[in-house]
Amino acid sequence: MKKALFIGIVLGAASTFGCATMAQQGAPYVDIGYRHGNLRNAQEHIVQAWQLVSNAQVDNDSRLGGHAGRAKELLSEANEELRLAADVANEHGR
Repeated sequence: MKKALFIGIVLGAASTFGCATMAQQGAPYVDIGYRHGNLRNAQEHIVQAWQLVSNAQVDNDSRLGGHAGRAKELLSEANEELRLAADVANEHGR
């Protein structure tokens, strides 16, 4: 009985995590190493901003005129540009 309950809890948690992960597709993430501290720090702030905008969408039942969604798109673009900047710095041995 306890084993079945444990398995149920684990499967439930796994499916919840999977759904949450799918909902976060397109979300920016930190992938710049500590070698480029300023760029990494900026990327961390972008991730935080994206999460806060997502919270605002939930709090407002996604009735923000599409502007929050557009802001998230721009944050994702900025995140990618930072990644590219770090790549260029790496290519030049910095």
